[in-house]
Amino acid sequence: MKPRKRHRVFTLPLFCSPLALMYESADAAGRKHQPDTRQHPARSHTAAKMRSVNAPTAPEQIVATARRVCSEQTIGRMQAQRILPGISPVKALQILPGVVFNNADPWGNNEQNASLFIHGFNQNQLGYTMDGIPLGDQAYGNYNGLSPQRAIISENVRSATVATGSGALGTASTSNLGGTLLFTSLDPKTRYGAQLDQSFGSFSTFRTYARLDTGTFGHGNTAYIAWARQDARAWDFAGHQGGHQVNLKFVHKGSSDKFTYFFDWSDKVEPNEDGIVLPSGYGTYVRPFTYPDFNYAKTYLNTPAYRQAGLNYRNYYSAAQRQDFLTYFKWQHDFSRHLHWDNSFYYHHNLGEGVVAGPISAAGLPTLFSAYFPDQNAGQLSNVFGGSGYATRTTEYWDNRGGVMSTLRYHLGRHDIELGGWYERNNNTQARRWYPLEADYPTTPYARQQNALINQYTNYFYTNSWMTRLQDRWKISDKLTLLAGFKSELVYTKGTLPVAARPGSLSPATSITVPGGRIAAVKPFLPSFGALWNITPHEQFFANIQENMRAFQAAGYGNATPWGSTSQAAFENFRENGKVETSWTYETGLRTHHRLHIGPLTDISAQLEYYHVHFSNRLVAIASTQSLSSIIGAATTLANVGSVSTNGMDFSFTAQLGPHFSIYNGLSYNKSVYNDDYTSGHSTIRIAGRNVAGPPDWTEKFVVTTNWGRFYGQLIGDVMGKRYTTYMNDLWAAPNAQFSMNAGYTIRGIPHVPSLRVQGNITNLTGTRGWTTVNVDQVSRQFTAYPIAPRMYFLTLSAQW
Repeated sequence: MKPRKRHRVFTLPLFCSPLALMYESADAAGRKHQPDTRQHPARSHTAAKMRSVNAPTAPEQIVATARRVCSEQTIGRMQAQRILPGISPVKALQILPGVVFNNADPWGNNEQNASLFIHGFNQNQLGYTMDGIPLGDQAYGNYNGLSPQRAIISENVRSATVATGSGALGTASTSNLGGTLLFTSLDPKTRYGAQLDQSFGSFSTFRTYARLDTGTFGHGNTAYIAWARQDARAWDFAGHQGGHQVNLKFVHKGSSDKFTYFFDWSDKVEPNEDGIVLPSGYGTYVRPFTYPDFNYAKTYLNTPAYRQAGLNYRNYYSAAQRQDFLTYFKWQHDFSRHLHWDNSFYYHHNLGEGVVAGPISAAGLPTLFSAYFPDQNAGQLSNVFGGSGYATRTTEYWDNRGGVMSTLRYHLGRHDIELGGWYERNNNTQARRWYPLEADYPTTPYARQQNALINQYTNYFYTNSWMTRLQDRWKISDKLTLLAGFKSELVYTKGTLPVAARPGSLSPATSITVPGGRIAAVKPFLPSFGALWNITPHEQFFANIQENMRAFQAAGYGNATPWGSTSQAAFENFRENGKVETSWTYETGLRTHHRLHIGPLTDISAQLEYYHVHFSNRLVAIASTQSLSSIIGAATTLANVGSVSTNGMDFSFTAQLGPHFSIYNGLSYNKSVYNDDYTSGHSTIRIAGRNVAGPPDWTEKFVVTTNWGRFYGQLIGDVMGKRYTTYMNDLWAAPNAQFSMNAGYTIRGIPHVPSLRVQGNITNLTGTRGWTTVNVDQVSRQFTAYPIAPRMYFLTLSAQW
């Protein structure tokens, strides 16, 4: 009888650092990828000892829980690809407690309608890195990074990790008020090999992944190149999403040095999903584009359906076009077994465009266009824009950023000391432009727009970010470890306005785009303290306290930034009196792991965590007027509106039921409340004591797994509680439950194909209807919500050589 393949996870009692987690996994062909322990001889010895002790009975792990002073859990490559091949690394983390991710796309790739909450903080208040390289704050209006799925091909992600509390001091992020999401890439294999995956599925899904590994060549060199191409029809209209992506990675290992080079090219188009404005849109579930039926699109403007739709009218198309180049070089040097030096150099270029083609008669647009064509009536304006009754609006992005990171690690007796620094220079541009949509030659969501009729406004931003840190991990005894340190964060941004909006073209008509100027977000001392206590060989107590800061976003009109102010005087006032957002995070918890022989129960591991967060100087872009249409937006005034208090608990466990079954469960409770009222115009918005809009109060996740030799199967559930959708808590999205399943079988012995894996997936198994992402509203009794994608079926064939 052949031994059962296992996915084994080993952890060390270290500080919150992505370097601390060590594991090995068996791929579908049975080959093992060993962790690189060359730079940490002591850790290598410990890990080897743990392997020898744990190997005979170690169960398969769905989630790896790191033994650190903070809560940190990891999803490995194998589990992520089981959930759905090609999945966004962020969506893979959705099964973890405390992580609330929503998207109207089953892969989680669409960025326009994605939302993420961790312990009450939204996706722009978290930190993201890939192999330690900063990915920015994930703003849909790109200005300082790119999404993980554009930074690396899904199948090349070795692990996805979330620190739900505050994350490591060394995380290269200027936005992580809350937790951090850390993604690591696979290293090249030491043996020559190749892999080819092909997925088919609902709505004409066609995804190809191909990878070639060189194996070891020269003196300690390995490399791989991988390519992915995805095409899938949007589930509620005839548009297609996807694109091409290429990864290349080279690793050289010497006796005292390790060199790593990584390159990513991504060229993707994601047609967006229009949300439903509620409650006026109750009874409407989808708001599909009319693309590519342009004849119908033109006649639609003269139908009662358009006139009665209000804000839920149908656009012709909308899409996010993104092209990225990301590359980094790492050099790791061992001066001795006690002193190590790690260096990283990176560069990222983004060329992006958010585009929407909609009716020129939509609320507010005639006023905007009259500022640029004052002598044109409605009929003449239609001719100006091509005679179709439609115009195309773009938000165009250029981003060039590069940086360097360096860390010295020194082991001195019972102390592990780290001294590190990070510098980044970011130059980014955002421009708003309007183009004609010709009646006889309509454009598509996949092409770049040409020859703008209106250059409404353009912002240039220049940002220098500096971060230094010092920390000491003191192992007082075999049972007790203390961690103390601090970081210094200095972010300087200069905003300029080479193209200003014409008077009367914004909402309200008295608003202007402002030239702004230079503003700084500076916190020289952000401390962190932690403790790790091994109570018994099976139980562990952890605690962590940390302060963090979020720098101002480098974006202009309509955004929650100083440069989105309605006047230069308002900008100057904020520069003098405004405060940067900060947070104090307190987390503590218990972990346990026992091998048992109680009936079918053979192994159980669990973690219980309590957290408290005090979020200060919360920034809100207070609208000067209620916008009549999302395509126009409204001018805003940036203001600090008080603080938020959050209390919550996360509980997760994995139970192994003999050699064939396991159950993972994650339960979370979150209570986030506004502490202060604030003023909007002449009104006081009385929200003190009300729940923070957006995150649910509780979530429940589970994964039931069965393994029988070459066969595996899983049932996955995600239950989400009530979500308030307005600051006043007078509207909400109802709870919902979504389920999915996967099953696979590995075939061996096929001539010329050592291993062929066949996997089937069903998403939204029960056909649940409801709302995924909800965009909350500050004052008015309305909000925007996106629908849950319907049930879909997928089949993947994966061959390895």
